[in-house]
Amino acid sequence: MVTRRWAVLGDTGGVAEVEELQDAFARIEAAVAAGDTDLSRLGFWRLLRQVKVDPALSAHWAETVGRIDRAAFEARVRLRAPVWLGNLILALGTLLGGLAVVVAMRAEDPTVAGVALVAAAVIWSVSVHCLAHWVVGRLVGIRFLAYTLGGPFPPRPGLKIDYASYLRVQPGARAWMHASGALATKAAPFVALGFWWATDAPAWAAWVCGVLGIAQIVTDVLFSTRSSDWKKVIRERRVARAQLARR
Repeated sequence: MVTRRWAVLGDTGGVAEVEELQDAFARIEAAVAAGDTDLSRLGFWRLLRQVKVDPALSAHWAETVGRIDRAAFEARVRLRAPVWLGNLILALGTLLGGLAVVVAMRAEDPTVAGVALVAAAVIWSVSVHCLAHWVVGRLVGIRFLAYTLGGPFPPRPGLKIDYASYLRVQPGARAWMHASGALATKAAPFVALGFWWATDAPAWAAWVCGVLGIAQIVTDVLFSTRSSDWKKVIRERRVARAQLARR
């Protein structure tokens, strides 16, 4: 049991003792069990931000945090797929993108070659994102719970983190896990573009691949730093700096 004092912001903006964390998490877990899955309103993420600054508190509360987060996720998201199945589908998608490149390289019709090359860029952009998260996450010790479909239209695969394992990993490693998917997605169109020279695809195919890659980079700069992978990268880097400042 963690015994030293730790200040957290309560619902009223006051200061609570570390002993009150037990009551706060118990209250949130009970609310989730009763069907309230709005973790933000319940104050879960506010408590978690404070816990994450201290590695000892992160390790101590990892199981509780993971249990609450998983219960809320499973109550809120009914359409889920096992991690192994999602990985298999995305791996097949990655292979399909490779097959599209082979078609582009062998096609005698320039239009067919161009369409196949663009298809590879699009397929890889979708299929490698979560796979990169999973590979890097597993390398650093993060586990995952399930695959989902969501996000802005069109729906795309998402990989749900096991928060208990997430908290036990250093914030710098967590940042790399979040960055990996974004980097893989941005690289995918340029990898496809690299094969253009070995095909008879017309110039428009190269332009489409390049524009797709640039558009994704611009989208990241404008939006992802506020709501997606890069926002989480920035968040975890701040946690890492806060931990260093406490030493």
